[in-house]
Amino acid sequence: MDLGLKDKVALVLASSKGLGLACASQLYVEGANVVICSRSEENLQIAKNKIESLDSVNSNNRVFPVVADLMIEGQIKNLVEHTLKEFSRIDILVHNAGGPPSGPIDNITRDDWSNSINLNLRSFIHITDLVLPVMKKQNAGRIIAITSVSVKQPLDNLVLSNTTRLGVVGFAKTLANEYGKFNILVNVVCPGPTLTDRMKELINMTVQDTGKSYKDVEKTWIDPIPLGRLGKPDELSNLVVFLSSEKASYITGTVIQVDGGYVKSTF
Repeated sequence: MDLGLKDKVALVLASSKGLGLACASQLYVEGANVVICSRSEENLQIAKNKIESLDSVNSNNRVFPVVADLMIEGQIKNLVEHTLKEFSRIDILVHNAGGPPSGPIDNITRDDWSNSINLNLRSFIHITDLVLPVMKKQNAGRIIAITSVSVKQPLDNLVLSNTTRLGVVGFAKTLANEYGKFNILVNVVCPGPTLTDRMKELINMTVQDTGKSYKDVEKTWIDPIPLGRLGKPDELSNLVVFLSSEKASYITGTVIQVDGGYVKSTF
């Protein structure tokens, strides 16, 4: 299936590892030029090499790395400016950010709250504020925010994620309502338990706190999933790439989970 992504310009945040890297890789394979970012220049170069080793439907598309810390507003601005200087347009924005620290409410400090709001919510607001005028001028654009199933079903010991990521959903839904007339489509994707470094970190923290084995803790994540396993990063990126494409031209304002059936609500 031709997704119509050849020569598009995709800006994928936090894309040197995990879900961000999976999204950037598949967008590249589908022919898009991909801008990747991370706080680590070393990790960016490794990611760039990995992506460029993949076969693409477009022999001329490129991977362009930019070092950026999403906690710093000036670096977000620099990221957008570098993208426009290099490619003169932005067709796709994939907002991805690291998960905030885990723990019960009593263990969360004011700094934890501020950092989570800045990383997960304010970075989304800042970068869309910079990208929207570009997409509006183009009269086209795709914005996809990666959150978590915690926006549909709160997760134990993840109060920061449960709270701040819901703000992302509210902002995304509002963007979809206000910018649909400019053919800017905005959607939210919600990964369930997925085998990433973040998931391994959460499991290891529980191992340390409880003394249980890694296998036993992993099982507590898998047991509620009807498919009986953790997700793979590519299974999330499949949806992101589809929503970025011309095949998703009538989908906006949605909040879709990729979770193997983990969320049990009916909507």
